[in-house]
Amino acid sequence: MKSAVESLSPTRVRLSIEVDFLELKPHIAQAYKAIAEKVIIPGFRKGKVPTAMIDQRVGRGTVLDEAINAALPDFYTKATREHEVLVVGRPTVDIKELKDNELLSFTVEVDVRPEITLPDFSAIEIEVDDVKIEDQEIADQIEALRIRFGTLTDIEKTVEDGDFVSIDLIARIEGKEVDGGTANNISYEVGKNNMIDGLDEVLIGLNKGEVKKFEAPLQGASESELGEIEVTLNSVKKRELPDLDDEFVTKASEFETVAELEADIKERLMRLKKMEQGAQARDKLVELLLNSVVVPVPESLVEDEVHDHLEKEGRLEDDEHRKEVIEELNNSIKNDFLMDSIVKAEEVQVNEAELSEYIVRSASRYGMAPNDFANEIAKAGQLTSLVAEVARAKALAVVLERVQVKDASGGKVDLTELRPKSAIAPTDSDEPPSDLANSEKS
Repeated sequence: MKSAVESLSPTRVRLSIEVDFLELKPHIAQAYKAIAEKVIIPGFRKGKVPTAMIDQRVGRGTVLDEAINAALPDFYTKATREHEVLVVGRPTVDIKELKDNELLSFTVEVDVRPEITLPDFSAIEIEVDDVKIEDQEIADQIEALRIRFGTLTDIEKTVEDGDFVSIDLIARIEGKEVDGGTANNISYEVGKNNMIDGLDEVLIGLNKGEVKKFEAPLQGASESELGEIEVTLNSVKKRELPDLDDEFVTKASEFETVAELEADIKERLMRLKKMEQGAQARDKLVELLLNSVVVPVPESLVEDEVHDHLEKEGRLEDDEHRKEVIEELNNSIKNDFLMDSIVKAEEVQVNEAELSEYIVRSASRYGMAPNDFANEIAKAGQLTSLVAEVARAKALAVVLERVQVKDASGGKVDLTELRPKSAIAPTDSDEPPSDLANSEKS
């Protein structure tokens, strides 16, 4: 097989491939075998029809068509490997010449990953926020600890915003109780507004034992239909917090004095804010690269993905949504190309331990067992995507250490101090690869 590659644009190439018929013979033999299993010719058993009879009854051209269709992917793949072509999207094949028992020549046009010129990372400067620990932040942490050890006691009073109450609820639609719509002795903090719309307003002003009804949207009711909620106030409670002293600290923590507890909280807040500095530096570096590095994106790849996306949603005619999807996909593909070019330039490899750690951390974020998370990834065909995500995160961490990071006060920020055991641990802003369910990009 002979092949050559021609660049048509920064994101598209044409492969010219010429195949000697000797290389096509195994595929032709397989084509005869496949056709022999399908055709019915009197006097011959299925699968035992001679090649000459197939040529006479079916035609040599049909055999060649089947052989070529089966062979093209093999020759095409071999050519892309030979010329180190990083293919994306769907190829377009054009048969140029077919001489029986002599040669086959064809061309393939396909979108490819562009060559990207990366900057000198050591020349990049990024500014992040200063690390400041306010006294109120420490006080809030201590207050949260006191609340955890606080107690609720009944009091006789009219309900006000911020009070704790015990209530019974009954939900009805058209006078009939909703299945599962009754709940007794629910503890609720008035003012949180995290249970039923309108509940807070109804509770304020009530006294123990009073009953009130109001309307609110309910699950199971139509969009325009409101359900009726009956709320009974059983009691009003107040929260009593333990005194902040050494005795409480000893009981509630591993420390013996208030001063030790405050020092530990300050240290943990400091580390957390330094980690936030690192995340901010990472995000700013990505933003800077996307805005300054030229990353061509294949138009046909975007068009195909946009069409598939809109077709699944049944919104092919929604031009406004189409614009949004085009922009999102352009940004997503551009980001992937850029990150993958860093992976290649830094020769980043992902080992089994790093992959396992990423799976464990990601599973924890989604409340799943690591094995279940890994199985879902494999079932959705996302393992390749997952490895790519780990490699990109690792590569970004590597180059980020060469960037000059300063805080708003001009001080140097040393990100190597924040390096965890693995540089590829996911953060809160990371997304799982393609939502575990969407197909990965070609």
